[in-house]
Amino acid sequence: MDIDPSRSSRRILIVTDAWRPQINGVVRTLESLAAQLRSWGHEVSFLTPEPFWTVPVPTYPEIRLSLVSRRTVFHFMARTRAHHIHIATEGPLGLLARRYCLERDKAFTTSFHTRFPEYASARLPVPEEWSYGYLRWFHDPAAATMVPTLSLRDELLAHDFSHLTLWGRGVDGNRFRPGPKTMFTDLAGPHLLYVGRVSAEKNVTAFLDLDVPGSKIVVGDGPDRAHLERAHPDARFVGYLHGEALAAAYRSADVVVFPSRTDTFGNVVTEALASGTPVAAYPVTGPRDILTDQRAGTVSEDLAVAVRRSLTLRREDARALGEQFTWSASALQFLSALVPATLQQRRLTKAG
Repeated sequence: MDIDPSRSSRRILIVTDAWRPQINGVVRTLESLAAQLRSWGHEVSFLTPEPFWTVPVPTYPEIRLSLVSRRTVFHFMARTRAHHIHIATEGPLGLLARRYCLERDKAFTTSFHTRFPEYASARLPVPEEWSYGYLRWFHDPAAATMVPTLSLRDELLAHDFSHLTLWGRGVDGNRFRPGPKTMFTDLAGPHLLYVGRVSAEKNVTAFLDLDVPGSKIVVGDGPDRAHLERAHPDARFVGYLHGEALAAAYRSADVVVFPSRTDTFGNVVTEALASGTPVAAYPVTGPRDILTDQRAGTVSEDLAVAVRRSLTLRREDARALGEQFTWSASALQFLSALVPATLQQRRLTKAG
């Protein structure tokens, strides 16, 4: 649907359990989306864990769950008088926002960002299908569930999800841009870079175990960092980087390696491409949707083969592909999927 993003100002409420100080793709996506929407004159408000007491998720302390009452959430949502309600996550805030909409017969949309079934089964003896059952129940009353890639849409359809619509991602091409190499100059080349959480579900070990020439650099932190540093003393772990330091790290790498098999998109991939750095990844959801031009990156079940090939690619071609991902295009897709909160959907009143 063709829409003029600035035709009329909308009040949009986004509910998310993922928020600062977390550093992840969900938070970056929502912040970038809001900035684009506000630049068009829309009023975007957030219901986040920020004002509430939180507790850490067992085995995953970086993620914290809000301790919040039904009364508080319902009062906040009523006070916003939002034209559109979007529930981004399936945690405590998302659950209460969903309940508010169903009890008030408010139409809403949701989005699918994270493979919690796979993450949960890696830590706990919980069958993936049990978790997918919960997620189906959560998203089913939504007028639309937004997904970042066509591959993920097909996967969720196979798990019996419905009313799925595409909401792609963008990248800040001014912040992440080609330029001279200014970091890692004391390390032997080529420079192979991983950016992201250092945790089991990110499959960082597959990167560190690669038998390829060069230096391996890990930007990020997480529960697996300490033991991976001990197991791989030749790799350099630099922790989280932000702003210009992160952009410089991308520019200073010869290849960005994305070893995850469980991400739903992979903002790291588009940030690398925008920086003019080719990417090596497995042919899974996210990378195979982004790396559609083999001149910009390589997907292969043999990650070492992907790295070696990507080292031969031109940085100009990586940048050209990265320029295709914009936050304006992403925000337009988001706007087109929203529904008026006042839309009366009879099936919503029958959902649990």
